[in-house]
Amino acid sequence: MAPPQRYTLTYSVPPSHLEETKKAVFAAGGGSFEDGKYVQVAYESTGTGQFMPVSAKGAVPHTGSVDTLARIEEVRVEIHCGSPDIAKASVAALKQAHPFEVVAYEVYKIEQF
Repeated sequence: MAPPQRYTLTYSVPPSHLEETKKAVFAAGGGSFEDGKYVQVAYESTGTGQFMPVSAKGAVPHTGSVDTLARIEEVRVEIHCGSPDIAKASVAALKQAHPFEVVAYEVYKIEQF
């Protein structure tokens, strides 16, 4: 029998919205391991993100100023998702809870051996 598919959702968020985004992803089913034996599982690391909102493109930044390079503290979060449906629901929940106009996230399919 093939192992179940698993995915990892990785995203960056300002510390002010860390708990809110994790709560949303957990409510969508993310962060559960071993058929629910462990829940609200996440890995966090702090770093510095940078971006420049461009006025000519219509950027409306939550943080920083248009046409100015911003460098802000962010938390990178990794949360496992047990199926494609949970990964999709987790991304949708993240987008609703995240304060940024454009949410930086990635979803990786995890191979199990």
